[in-house]
Amino acid sequence: MRSSAKADFVELTQLEELIDQLGTRTQVEVVERIHHQGREFPIYSLVLGSMRDDVPVLAFFGGVHGLEKIGSEVILSYLNTLTQLLDWDEELNERLERSRLVFMPIVNPVGVFQGTRSNGNGVDLMRNAPIDGTGNIKLYSGHRLSPKLPWYRGDGAEMETEARALCRVVEKHLFNAPLSIALDLHSGFGIHDRLWFPYASIKQAFPGIAEAHALKTLFDRCYPNHFYKIEPMSQEYVINGDLWDYLYDSFMQARSPHHLFMPLTLEMGSWLWLRKSPLHLFQRHGLFHPLLPHRHQRILRRHFTLFDFLYRSLLSPGQWAKLNTDRLDHHRQQAMKLWYG
Repeated sequence: MRSSAKADFVELTQLEELIDQLGTRTQVEVVERIHHQGREFPIYSLVLGSMRDDVPVLAFFGGVHGLEKIGSEVILSYLNTLTQLLDWDEELNERLERSRLVFMPIVNPVGVFQGTRSNGNGVDLMRNAPIDGTGNIKLYSGHRLSPKLPWYRGDGAEMETEARALCRVVEKHLFNAPLSIALDLHSGFGIHDRLWFPYASIKQAFPGIAEAHALKTLFDRCYPNHFYKIEPMSQEYVINGDLWDYLYDSFMQARSPHHLFMPLTLEMGSWLWLRKSPLHLFQRHGLFHPLLPHRHQRILRRHFTLFDFLYRSLLSPGQWAKLNTDRLDHHRQQAMKLWYG
């Protein structure tokens, strides 16, 4: 199970130690092996729970942008908590008999290891899908000028190995489920934590807008003091090549009419960390990672309430994912007024 990557790859070491602790309680797959500068970096996926096709699925993805490694660390922290709970928590074990949790904590291992946004080929994986943005396109929206510049989306010939690996895991575990939620963890935009849903490539409501609004309404009702700004990503900026837009559109083309797929992105507002410690701007991870120990520990546990809510909403979908015609129309109208009015 051990990789040949350098021994000081802390996040990969933590992940492989958790795999050892979980033992037969998880199904582990090395989805791809990335070779870079004479070393091998595995891309792992882990599955907890039922493998039946008729159970709902919640999936966590991190490290798509290697410089934003806090996403990987938050997932590893949550996975460690679940590992300990599995030893004694009967409710969690019962939940897993009727659901599935999927983890892909380090999608871009070379980027996480080197502390770069891109993968080893200089490609921004979240600009790499074959889908073009519409509207106010900027350099940071994704370009094909040069891999020496940030936000390079590739030459368009083929998606990068890491991007294709993520897509395969989503297609395998989420597309055939009656209900599935994907949560992709990032950092670096603004001073507020944001929970984004499609579309990122166009300022247009995606087909699941009513369910997204119903899920937001339920979260607001249950946790009125939460600190997330929930919105379509295109409210902030439009990009080329968004993987989740690409996957959602692929799902809509092949889906069963009774299935629902909800891709979400958690964008942790790391500018707040920088505002509190401006000198961190001069360190490699300063803009994207909480460097002070107490702040780092806080972030590692900060989003567990959200994770638990998403898991509970997956198992009890009646208030947001199984809406009758009148409630669908109501939430669609409210969503259009809130986000597109």
